[in-house]
Amino acid sequence: MAKQNGMADPSRLNPREADDKQMLRVVVETPKGSRNKFAYNPDDHVFELKKVLPTGMAFPYDFGFVPSTEADDGDPVDVLVLMDEPAFPGCVLKCRPIGVIEGEQGEQGDKKGRERNDRIVAVQKDAHSWADIKTIDDLGEQFCKELEEFFVNYHKLSGKEYRVLGHKGPSQVRKLIKSSMR
Repeated sequence: MAKQNGMADPSRLNPREADDKQMLRVVVETPKGSRNKFAYNPDDHVFELKKVLPTGMAFPYDFGFVPSTEADDGDPVDVLVLMDEPAFPGCVLKCRPIGVIEGEQGEQGDKKGRERNDRIVAVQKDAHSWADIKTIDDLGEQFCKELEEFFVNYHKLSGKEYRVLGHKGPSQVRKLIKSSMR
């Protein structure tokens, strides 16, 4: 684990919990209910304000990344975390992955320059309200559709198009993490 001025670099933490390999570590960038989109800047070792969502739009759940991974878009693998109360930027959570929303993004109208941008969905280890959720299918079709629509609309704000390819369970999360380790 790399340290800068005595503090751990959250982007370089081990992605798995030492005592339970089924649990993922997730570094929160943007808390649930926030209109501010924060992103970790690994060069300066700070969380920066990346954009502000329009009035009426907010992150539906905590949003962050799996440390020591790199997705096709060059950023760490994204994670949407279901938990009882919002966390804060920089908070490291122990999470149980329940599935992944598979998607691709690109400039609007550009069908060739697309890249994968999958989003893991996970439940924070101690979340009481979500304790019975074991796979993404347990969330129900309407819930998943609303999550997917958030990502579609979020990308539209930047002039990009996000296309949902489907969603898969926890076994696909393990494959995604393994293939994205850096």
